[in-house]
Amino acid sequence: MADCVFCSIVAGDTEADVVLDEPDLLAFLDRRPVFKGHVLLVPRTHVVTLPDLPAGQRDGFLGAAQRLASAVVDGLGAQGSFVAMNNVVSQSVPHLHLHVVPRTKGDGLRGFFWPRTKYAAGESAQYAARLRTALSEGRC
Repeated sequence: MADCVFCSIVAGDTEADVVLDEPDLLAFLDRRPVFKGHVLLVPRTHVVTLPDLPAGQRDGFLGAAQRLASAVVDGLGAQGSFVAMNNVVSQSVPHLHLHVVPRTKGDGLRGFFWPRTKYAAGESAQYAARLRTALSEGRC
């Protein structure tokens, strides 16, 4: 889809810090993370909402989400994760995406108030590399 930023990232036309690159899926760091290491998982094909995801991609999508949830713990030292997905309402980009946010006790995230943070120069690449390492080492 021409005007979809996630399709542009999937096509390689828009730069992103890629964490997971698979035939049907791509995961990359959110540019406006709730916490550093916040990952977005998207199907490569333009699908707007979870109900639109083809049945043949459901297991792979959920499996990747599980691995990413483990990677934020193993690769970033988080105590756990927050995993979420919006469908239409509050969906900032109309392309299915699942958020995996690293969590630690006392991090300040309460309810559905999502504060945003920023990466220092070069820091996002370091976070992406740590997550890729955790995924590639088979720990996740």
